[in-house]
Amino acid sequence: MNLIELKDIRKTYHLGEIDVPVLKGVSMAVAGGELVALMGASGSGKSTLMNILGCLDRPSSGEYWLDGQEVSSYSNDQRAMVRNRKIGFVFQSFNLLSRTSALENVTMPLTYTADFLTPKERHERGMAMLARVGLDDRSHHHPSQLSGGQQQRVAIARALINNPPVLFADEPTGNLDSKTSEEVLRMFKQLNEHDGITIILVTHDVTVANHARRTIHIHDGLIVDGAYSHSLAPEPDGGKI
Repeated sequence: MNLIELKDIRKTYHLGEIDVPVLKGVSMAVAGGELVALMGASGSGKSTLMNILGCLDRPSSGEYWLDGQEVSSYSNDQRAMVRNRKIGFVFQSFNLLSRTSALENVTMPLTYTADFLTPKERHERGMAMLARVGLDDRSHHHPSQLSGGQQQRVAIARALINNPPVLFADEPTGNLDSKTSEEVLRMFKQLNEHDGITIILVTHDVTVANHARRTIHIHDGLIVDGAYSHSLAPEPDGGKI
């Protein structure tokens, strides 16, 4: 079953009197449990597409189905709710709060989405997530006391704290050396294979993309290859996937 399905997504930015089309009719699908790379050069529309997939922005036209809901016309508040409940983000720059511990960084999203949890339950869930990424013994360390790879693992634990069905990793190894990059990418593969988490690696790096099972290539605002896995290919008559 498709977790993500895009149908003729277009995005045009209006700069004064000039219209700048960035996405020009993107259709694609990602099934639950896939590990996919979204690859494109600077200016290809990759970042705009990721912002739409991550409900950080909405398209000018087209349909975006996420986990059975058509979310393309959602308001800012509705998109925020979807992000909090269904989407995890991991960024190149880690985006950790420097003056808080690893555990506090990991549990912070629960402040907005899990009011029903007691402080003890939040602590236990945060520690379980840190253990999942091999850092439960670093729970009281601040980001400055952690290596780059450890900081990224804290960021991964934070992204997973609400058990989202999909995780977006935007250039997740961009600030890491090659050895640490391999360790982080192996962790993504393990989370995908053992926990069934759908992961989309957004990258311009072929080495990163090679860790995915399928690569979706975007160029000049269009998907040029890999839009569907063989099992998700649309029917010849245009029927629903």
